[in-house]
Amino acid sequence: MKTIDIHVQIRHFSLNELSEKDQELIQQAIRATDHSYAKYSHFRVGAAIRLDDDSIIIGANQENAAFPSGLCAERTAIFAAQAQCPEHAIIALAIAARNNGGLLQEPVTPCGACRQVILEIEDRYQKPVRILLYGKDGVYVVSSVKDLLPLSFVDASMK
Repeated sequence: MKTIDIHVQIRHFSLNELSEKDQELIQQAIRATDHSYAKYSHFRVGAAIRLDDDSIIIGANQENAAFPSGLCAERTAIFAAQAQCPEHAIIALAIAARNNGGLLQEPVTPCGACRQVILEIEDRYQKPVRILLYGKDGVYVVSSVKDLLPLSFVDASMK
């Protein structure tokens, strides 16, 4: 038997320690929570994507009475970026969330489906997507979604 050790590095910053561009992206994600349609859960998530041309596209979770029909903030932003600017790679993604009490203290992470979609973006453009997870107590920065999805499934997995 072999043991496989997987090492993941997640960096923790205060908002002020981040670059101006990263702070801007997080502020856009926070603003995007205002566009959330969270009638049922009251859990509002916003995402902001920076493309390789420096443009920013936002997304927000959209709920539906038939719960599986809703969509997460990360995927609304990613799919909008792919539909509008498929020639530009996504280089960074910021996520923020709030409930009825306001912005969350701890960062929120992407669900499994969103992680898989982000992985597909990394595979498509052959570039990592930096992920910034905002919480009032600090920001987690992940260099690639592969750190959140270490045993990943991509196109090459089927060959």
